[in-house]
Amino acid sequence: MPASREPSFRESVDLMFNRAVALMDLPPGLEEKIRVCNATYTVRFGVRLRGQIQTFTGYRSVHSEHMEPVKGGIRFALGVNQDEVEALAALMTYKCALVETPFGGSKGGLCIDPRQYEEHELELITRRFAYELAKRDLINPSQNVPAPDMGTSEREMAWIADQYRRMNTTDINAQACVTGKPTHAGGIQGRVEATGRGVQFALREFFRHPQDVAKAGLSGALDGKRVVVQGLGNVGYHAAKFLSGEDGAKITGIIERDGALVSEKGLDVEAVRNWIGRHGGVKGYPDAEFVETGAKVLEHDCDILIPAALEGVINLNNADRIRAPLIIEAANGPVTAGADEVLRDKGCVIIPDMYANAGGVTVSYFEWVKNLSHIRFGRMGRRQEEARHQLIVNELQRLDEHLGDAWSMTPDFKDKYLRGAGELELVRSGLDDTMRTAYQSMSETWHARSDVQDLRTAAYLVSIGRVALSYKEKGL
Repeated sequence: MPASREPSFRESVDLMFNRAVALMDLPPGLEEKIRVCNATYTVRFGVRLRGQIQTFTGYRSVHSEHMEPVKGGIRFALGVNQDEVEALAALMTYKCALVETPFGGSKGGLCIDPRQYEEHELELITRRFAYELAKRDLINPSQNVPAPDMGTSEREMAWIADQYRRMNTTDINAQACVTGKPTHAGGIQGRVEATGRGVQFALREFFRHPQDVAKAGLSGALDGKRVVVQGLGNVGYHAAKFLSGEDGAKITGIIERDGALVSEKGLDVEAVRNWIGRHGGVKGYPDAEFVETGAKVLEHDCDILIPAALEGVINLNNADRIRAPLIIEAANGPVTAGADEVLRDKGCVIIPDMYANAGGVTVSYFEWVKNLSHIRFGRMGRRQEEARHQLIVNELQRLDEHLGDAWSMTPDFKDKYLRGAGELELVRSGLDDTMRTAYQSMSETWHARSDVQDLRTAAYLVSIGRVALSYKEKGL
């Protein structure tokens, strides 16, 4: 298939949706209701900067309100357009349904290169964008709750939350109008790492299913697996850090804007991250081979490929040269529909984006619940849990004294057992449980039906089925 026939991101999402619903028996009209985007608001606003008014274009798309509020990030990037935002909103609908967070799907974007502006200028732009959305209830704790995405972070979310609060001074739940805030401003511990941590938990769960691992031509566990990561931003960095530091995986390739690093002995993720922070790219890093054409490293021999940056990086131009037997989509839409077909025919297993990067929205859900309940997780139960554990430790110590050298506790057992779960531990526990449960629902569908050839189709079947059930319960 020539490159000119490569489907767009929006078309890829629609093609994958159509492939799944063709295997379902939905009532007439319901398929179209689920597929289409409910509404997209386009705003053009001016901000006085550097002595003149600059006009910016932004979008907020609501794909499905089968559950409310709707949820989805806001990205700042020059490539933002209506089709992209609507496709991302659709993915949010399916993602939330798959991991059972009670949200509909939404997405927002602003056509801007944030690197071209000073911090105070970005604050002015962000606050004005937030004002335009909030006055139309496109930012609202009970209707539409944004989060960070490409080009935005905790900082922008704090500005948006403050702007909403200024406009709604009597709303006791104002803090819940956006998630991904700094912890000191109503955020939750573990949110920054959440998407990367979710990728780790997704891979751990995949490797707990020997039948699925065998389909990828792999065996064993994560320990020793060679991993190539494309994009060492927030998601790619945390995924690589946790997989190498906690699971024994070996990061053999890191791809960035200015090229890539390759090392068969394994890369030090923290050292590479620090180098990028100091030099703006990977070029010149001393302990690895530098490859100027970074995209070529997507084709390197490895066990696991993690595209964690942009849409469409694996496409019809390079799909037949991809050698990784397992791809986990940490970014949104990194594999086009055309490339997906080529890779499936080759026997490559793809853990799809709507599941793989759902860690962010899962922990955003926890933050939203925390904001609405006005109490941090663990505050009421942690010390009581420690007190109950102390009773057991006291009994064990008494037994230890009675038996002497014949029996003794492991040296650090007492400290580990006595420590009650705080917010971070509870967040990670909740995320781990969510990723396990969601994967199991996909895997069961994958193996239960002979007409389901891959995890992506299984994910769509599970999520669309849940959205359809929600609409039916509403009387549609």
